[in-house]
Amino acid sequence: MDTTTFSLIISIVALLVAIAALLKKPAKQEAPAATISKESATLKLQAYERLVLLTERVALPNLVSRLNQPGISAYEMKLMLIENIKAEFDYNSTQQLYVTPVCWDAVRNLKEQNIMIINKVAAMLPPTASAQDLNKQLLELLMAQPNSSLHEMVLQALNYEAQKLMQ
Repeated sequence: MDTTTFSLIISIVALLVAIAALLKKPAKQEAPAATISKESATLKLQAYERLVLLTERVALPNLVSRLNQPGISAYEMKLMLIENIKAEFDYNSTQQLYVTPVCWDAVRNLKEQNIMIINKVAAMLPPTASAQDLNKQLLELLMAQPNSSLHEMVLQALNYEAQKLMQ
């Protein structure tokens, strides 16, 4: 047997082995649509849960009571409140992938609205005002408008969307 014939036989055997390996390779098993849908619904529900928690944590009455520190200035308290809102929001920003654009916009608007309220109330106070003065003014403003609580409206929107997913 000459080398050309031997090389041809080896090439044919290698080709047959490669074809056999391809044919024996199991086909990709795709997950059933129901499994993917169930996993997707679970991720979405978890996202709504996290956004409900975020909404509760950045609600001004909750922030004021959680972050209240006697002895600091209104300016320091303002910075602390705003930094906390931004940190909470940034920590949960990836949840926008799983929720409706309407719900994400509502959460984003809540963040912006709370920061705006804090800045406006702080701007009305004298430079020597304490954190207690700022907190008192914020709570009085919120109590004067109990029916227009933005965080309550955001919670309702989040709950509505989550309920739709569970049906």
